[in-house]
Amino acid sequence: MTSLKRILVTGGAGFLGSYLCEKLLEQGHDVICLDNFFTSQKSNVLHLLGNRNFELIRHDVTIPIFLEVDQVYNLACPAAPGHYQFNPIKTMKTSVLGAIHVLGMAKRCHARVLQASTSEIYGDPEVHPQTESYRGCVNTLGPRACYDEGKRAAETLFMDYHRANNVDIRLVRIFNTYGPRMHPYDGRVISNFIRQALTNEDITLFGDGSQTRSFCYRDDLIDVMIRMMNHEEEGFVGPVNIGNPHEFTIRELAELVVELTGSKSQIVCKPLPQDDPTQRRPDITLAKEHLHWEPQIQLREGLQKTIDWFRSIRLSDYRPPTPRY
Repeated sequence: MTSLKRILVTGGAGFLGSYLCEKLLEQGHDVICLDNFFTSQKSNVLHLLGNRNFELIRHDVTIPIFLEVDQVYNLACPAAPGHYQFNPIKTMKTSVLGAIHVLGMAKRCHARVLQASTSEIYGDPEVHPQTESYRGCVNTLGPRACYDEGKRAAETLFMDYHRANNVDIRLVRIFNTYGPRMHPYDGRVISNFIRQALTNEDITLFGDGSQTRSFCYRDDLIDVMIRMMNHEEEGFVGPVNIGNPHEFTIRELAELVVELTGSKSQIVCKPLPQDDPTQRRPDITLAKEHLHWEPQIQLREGLQKTIDWFRSIRLSDYRPPTPRY
């Protein structure tokens, strides 16, 4: 039987963080959810507030906080381009200072700490699919660099704390993920397409739609994050790619959303943003070999579940976190 732990989840009221909190509570753990609610919704964790093992703290990870914990999942950071570009300096601070603060806590408490890194550290990749050994192709001066380089710096900090201070770390690199509780105005391609389709607005493709992505359903992603946190193989701390290796063009995604929603939306093209990756697909060999994991829910099934959730909410209950959406 798994021993019960006190677990901190930074960014715990977000799309992924809230579901992670839910799963950890189901396992009987004490869960502390920390969030500043910039891009998250308190409604995501409203159903957890009555659980005696759940605690919600409004706090920004750029400011130190002192807690006694056994594990830390560090998910705090805006993840959609429009949101992280809205205040790029704050985005960089969130990645770098947030990493320093959770690593300092882990060092003091002798806790294990998992960093939710990203496929964005690969930039616009010259290697396809991307393996963990690939070092990336990132424009350090571009509008996406605040997120890409912030996450790269956080990985460096995690490895240096591990080597210099023997902090017990885990590193995962998350590829495109979707599912219920996505913020309707987060600017991600799936939430944009579903929201536009359900309101019969034009579906906006950036570029000609030939760029590719690989989409992992939320439940699969949280499953492997928990597996990685609790994996006890000596010397295996990551980084590990976690995502769905099945690749789709953005145009194929738009057409599938129109089909599943029965929308009357038209697909229109707009200019491709600077430094937008043209290909993105994870090599998940390490996750298969070490964690015995691969995604179970494929795109059509996951999209239908996500569309059903979008139909169940009122868009008027959500506000765009930034003026970009």
